[in-house]
Amino acid sequence: MNYLNSKLKTYNLKLSQAILLLFLLVLIALGAIPGYLKGHWSWEQPPPVRSLQKLQALRKTGLTLTGWQTISQEVREVSGHKWSYQNIQRDRQTQAILMLLPQNGPKDQPQVEWVDIKGFWRWKTDKYRHAQFIANSTNNSAKVEAQFFQAWNPKQTYAVLQWYALPDGGIPDPGKWFWADQIAQWQGRRVPWVAVNIQIPIEPLGDIEKVRPLAQSLGQTVQSALMAGSLLKQ
Repeated sequence: MNYLNSKLKTYNLKLSQAILLLFLLVLIALGAIPGYLKGHWSWEQPPPVRSLQKLQALRKTGLTLTGWQTISQEVREVSGHKWSYQNIQRDRQTQAILMLLPQNGPKDQPQVEWVDIKGFWRWKTDKYRHAQFIANSTNNSAKVEAQFFQAWNPKQTYAVLQWYALPDGGIPDPGKWFWADQIAQWQGRRVPWVAVNIQIPIEPLGDIEKVRPLAQSLGQTVQSALMAGSLLKQ
């Protein structure tokens, strides 16, 4: 009986996933039909990203964070993509590196940013786990899901927090952004994004859980600043 119940639950889960996927495909198809009838497809000329100028400026200026001071900010190229690179500190004992890769055009998609970062720093990584926190801005509260892990090279060990910041939250997986943006395009909107990489130096192969509260607090500050500025919901 338990075996049959388990099989039934698995079948129902797969059926629910299939129905959801079919529903999303129908929405995308309905959004594509008007463009097809006019002789062009939506992905050839997607709707504009309204906050694109602010996103492009973010790369050059970096982000102003409440409670943190920017020591230096510059643009660094990583695998052909230009990131904002900031050294920030809360006090002399608490420092971090903040790297931001904002969307650069209407067809620009999040893809392999985390792989690029790992290769740029020549990291070895382990202790992967999930991190969740709530970020707040004026009249907006959003849930962020990020990946949290340990990274090191011969020079330094870091606790690292990574996610894609969106106007209404954050996700570690670019695939989730794709479906959200497809649905938004069907409605004549877009879902702008910023890849966020936070590195907090720790002692060699130290315990990253000791800095989890600091990492999540800084993550909240970064997400809130983005939602109030470049990712302001329109």
